[in-house]
Amino acid sequence: MNVLVLCTGNSARSILGEAIFNQLGQGRINAFSAGSKPKGVPHPGALRLLGRRGIDTTGFRSKSWNEFTGPDAPRIDLAITVCGNAAGETCPVFIGAPIKAHWGLPDPADATGSEGEVDAAFEATWTALEARVRALLALPFETIDRPFLLDHLAEIGRMEGAA
Repeated sequence: MNVLVLCTGNSARSILGEAIFNQLGQGRINAFSAGSKPKGVPHPGALRLLGRRGIDTTGFRSKSWNEFTGPDAPRIDLAITVCGNAAGETCPVFIGAPIKAHWGLPDPADATGSEGEVDAAFEATWTALEARVRALLALPFETIDRPFLLDHLAEIGRMEGAA
């Protein structure tokens, strides 16, 4: 299953979601991230968190969701918005006509204060996203029907920490 994690800026939540899906979903999920108005670079707090978790950050970049609409784009099976702005926008047509879900979370990029306080906000977002990804991976999504999957995706989106 190819998953596209979407947020407006593609610098924080969606980057973390891509990393978590690829880390935990090995062999079952291939994840990407993008944004409607990409910031151009991942947030330093996201990169610090990935580094602390031993994840190589060189492949992460802030990119437009339009990269996933062309003929050479990977087929997207599931598109997940992780911010309210992206959820409210009209998504382009992605190759594969994906199932769509919303897993809204507060933006850790809005955190202010010391580097430690900002890092704590990113850790909280990681924890919430990881719980959601684990909940999806616990499902036999390869064999369940679309309505059942849609119901479970909505339930996952309402888990603790939802914005």
